[in-house]
Amino acid sequence: MINSYLRRPLVSLSVLAMVTTLGGCVSKDMTDLEDYAAEVLARKGGRIEPLPPIKPSERYLYQAETQGLRDPFQSFIAAEEADQVIDKVTDESQKIYAIEIQTHNPEELENFELDGLRMVGVLENTDAVWGIVLDQEGVVHRVTTGNYVGRNYGKITNIQDDRIDLREITKDSQGRWEERAASLQLSE
Repeated sequence: MINSYLRRPLVSLSVLAMVTTLGGCVSKDMTDLEDYAAEVLARKGGRIEPLPPIKPSERYLYQAETQGLRDPFQSFIAAEEADQVIDKVTDESQKIYAIEIQTHNPEELENFELDGLRMVGVLENTDAVWGIVLDQEGVVHRVTTGNYVGRNYGKITNIQDDRIDLREITKDSQGRWEERAASLQLSE
């Protein structure tokens, strides 16, 4: 076994030998590369054949609803489950909530708990008012009235300078849907 005092100089000497060896492989003479480039550029260009004509594709408009077929972009399992959930609800007031929950388009801010979201500002012009919301991952989102926020199907009902009001749909202790008011306050 080599003594540790001798190992350091040996390693340093090995590295130095390797660097000097590789340094000898470098040449600043590039005449062979320049000659090759000149030869390639001096070659006579060939004729490029034209591209084949593009055949127009026939347009097809898929109308599943009129033909009694299912939408191919919707999962058939989710569609059956949604129909079953809505069909199981007998109370009309509960059916309204079930239909809203099953038919609304899920939005990105529904992946976060409401207490993990922060209102950081408001944008306004003559046509619309938008709330600016910061999620837990630091991504800024622009929301407006009608967007959904939070895991309890919180639908934005009003946007003011200091808060965003929303209506959440939650289940009570008996498993019935009910509305409750919530809001996101402007962060300081």
